[in-house]
Amino acid sequence: MKKFLVIFVLFALPLVAYLFFASGVNNFARLPVLTQEIAQLESFRSLEKDEEELSFRGNITVLGFPGDDPEEYLTNAYHIAEKVYDPYAQFNEFQLVSVVPEGNEEEVELLKQKLSEVIDLKKWKFVEGSPEEIRDLFNSLNTNLDLSEDLSTPNVFIIDKDGKLRGRDKDDDGNELFGYDTNSIYVLNNKMDDDIKVILAEYRLELKKYNKEAATE
Repeated sequence: MKKFLVIFVLFALPLVAYLFFASGVNNFARLPVLTQEIAQLESFRSLEKDEEELSFRGNITVLGFPGDDPEEYLTNAYHIAEKVYDPYAQFNEFQLVSVVPEGNEEEVELLKQKLSEVIDLKKWKFVEGSPEEIRDLFNSLNTNLDLSEDLSTPNVFIIDKDGKLRGRDKDDDGNELFGYDTNSIYVLNNKMDDDIKVILAEYRLELKKYNKEAATE
């Protein structure tokens, strides 16, 4: 019996551990795609002086809808700044895009001034569009969430480099998680932060694979 136990510990146990972790990598290496095709940003007008056009393509985007009164969104914006934006703004292909109704330029500037006191806004972009354009973009996400009458939502969304909505196909309650509630520090800390890490790791793995294949050619 002792011999069999030693053999199991030396050979079988490491194999079981490897299979366990390998299955974990397969299960968690990719953040699920929840909506394949969404409306693009090109129809919106950038409020950034040095940027004419923004795009989802080639960027990992956190998308938000502050609504008709950006100052009312200030608490949510601070939560996003601290828990989502600041930890990931260092990544070249990361951006945060806030979509606001046209005609709110002054209010947006006030919001940006307050945010700039705590963070560098270089990767935080604001775009404006008509109410119809904003509703079309939000509806194209095809979620179980609603946009308020003032065209705002406390939820933010993860859009990948191909312009697809990412999220959880099975959250704690068994339902899909399309957006992340910025009213909840718990959601931002324990769900959104984890999911952004997953999608960043996914792209890192793809880049390593590409570089390895290129080196062998």
